[in-house]
Amino acid sequence: MFRDKRVVVVMPAYNAAQTLETTHREVLDQGVVDHVIVVDDASRDETTAIARTLPHTTVHTHRENRGYGANQKTCYRLALESGADVVIMVHPDYQYTPLLIPAMASMIGSGLYHCVLGSRILGGQALAGGMPFWKYVSNRALTLAENLLMGAKLSEYHTGYRAFSRELLEKLAIQENSDDFVFDNQMLAQILWEGYVIAEVSCPTKYFAEASSINFRRSVVYGFGCLHTALSFRLARMGLLSLPRFPRREPRA
Repeated sequence: MFRDKRVVVVMPAYNAAQTLETTHREVLDQGVVDHVIVVDDASRDETTAIARTLPHTTVHTHRENRGYGANQKTCYRLALESGADVVIMVHPDYQYTPLLIPAMASMIGSGLYHCVLGSRILGGQALAGGMPFWKYVSNRALTLAENLLMGAKLSEYHTGYRAFSRELLEKLAIQENSDDFVFDNQMLAQILWEGYVIAEVSCPTKYFAEASSINFRRSVVYGFGCLHTALSFRLARMGLLSLPRFPRREPRA
């Protein structure tokens, strides 16, 4: 709980048995999290079995693998149904440190922002933290293109460490987004479309064998998906394209 706001952490999980318990323990150690929701996207390991042993946790398992975006859709639906005022997504692979949860919760819970990202780029230590060089270069190039097309100034669009207010999650048409990895990018585009300010905090980077990561081929597909999202945003803003994802109305000032 932050002040009178219920804080819920959601964990979109897939084959996270090796790191789930450690991540979960550190999440609760922060002292502000009321509840954790783990959504297992049909893992092939013991993710669900381990999640069911964890305290203050709701576990939901997809019967078949539906994709990272579909996993998040379930996460946010369950979080809102549980009465969450602040929702923070933490990957259970321990790539993102839960130590930032109090800061992110306070930024949302105090009403300063409706969206906060944990940026691996802001601190300037992404490469030192183990981010592969090709991923760093593609991250920077995609971010530059997206900032230009969507008129924003984010340090990156590709972090999986995110906090949201209830108001924002209830407003976004996230069901219109992809069930795959580009969901993350489409969601940020929707937030910018609605005129919300996206805040960022510096997040240390950790890459290791157990941390999940998409391969090069899927990264290329994701990259083109990001560019398509940004271009669609620009065309919709110009009135040349109509998409349910970007409803036809003036964005907030």
